[in-house]
Amino acid sequence: MTAISDRPQMLPEEFEELSRHLARTAEGIRPEFINGKLGVKPVPDGDHGRIVQWLLRICIQARPELYLHDQGLKVQGYRGGFARPDGTLADADAFVGRGDWATTESVLMVVEVTSYDSDTDRRDRVEKPRAYAETGIPVYLLIDRDSAEVTVHSQPDGVRYESVRIVPFGRTVDLPDPVGIPLDTEPLKNWVR
Repeated sequence: MTAISDRPQMLPEEFEELSRHLARTAEGIRPEFINGKLGVKPVPDGDHGRIVQWLLRICIQARPELYLHDQGLKVQGYRGGFARPDGTLADADAFVGRGDWATTESVLMVVEVTSYDSDTDRRDRVEKPRAYAETGIPVYLLIDRDSAEVTVHSQPDGVRYESVRIVPFGRTVDLPDPVGIPLDTEPLKNWVR
């Protein structure tokens, strides 16, 4: 018997329709549907945006054939989830013609930068690592402004990431293959409260 809390709030098709409606009518709303539950991602603050810019520049300099996209992704085959990472690293043309919510086969890495809101812990540290691992995304990079740490999740096994490496801001961490980029996290110290 399925518990009420385990039932999705809506069908994936209903979420897609809702997200299209919100895109037309509600500026700044970034809906997600993870683990069967509807959520709204906060509008990024200036430091959050600067972190994404910084990472975009590093990725393009190290791997010019790639781009850090702002692309919604279909995640979690089991419940038909939808996530909008802060960055999605893939070939520059990976999402041409794909629409609002793309499949993940060409994704090398997803990036989340924590926001200063009450849902960050559940969303970025619990639900998304699981959803991204279930989908088989090779690397999940979490830039955690609350703890001033970078967490690199890799080696998805279809349920979770088998490798999780946490380093404090200020150290260099290697983003593993297929990304293959060293990341000096010293500048991140400038964009936390």
